Amino acid sequence: MSARPFPRGRPAAGTRAWRHELAGFAAVGLLAYAVDLAVFSCLRGPAGLGPITAKALSFVAGCAVAYAGNALGTYRDRRPRSPRPCAVFFAVNAAGALVQLLCLAVSHYGLGLTSQRADTVSGAGIGMALATVLRFWGTRTLVFSAEGRVGTWTG
Repeated sequence: MSARPFPRGRPAAGTRAWRHELAGFAAVGLLAYAVDLAVFSCLRGPAGLGPITAKALSFVAGCAVAYAGNALGTYRDRRPRSPRPCAVFFAVNAAGALVQLLCLAVSHYGLGLTSQRADTVSGAGIGMALATVLRFWGTRTLVFSAEGRVGTWTG
């Protein structure tokens, strides 16, 4: 007979906390993505900025919203005490952006998949999924680490 890790019919408190954390991170991420897209569209369209400048500015705006949302919402119980976590947060998000660009570059230039659909799937689909995993890990581990936390997010 095998031992059960937690009582029947009731998930472990750590599992619930992890799901709550993941849901909060996802909600903040969606909001940050919407801000990034809206700022990019405004800067690229009516403001008439070039695509790189518009994307750089929209990226910074999206990161600011994501940091504020995570600091004041998802990870409000793990408030950082210095400006260092903010810098690390932007570095983690920049690494995520590089993952997306790398997926796009491999698909477009390495594999020769040059259609708009292929670019969207590789950059905004596969790249975004991989970058989100990196951002979640980096945000919870490097930026808002829970010192003294019992257990890990993997269970």
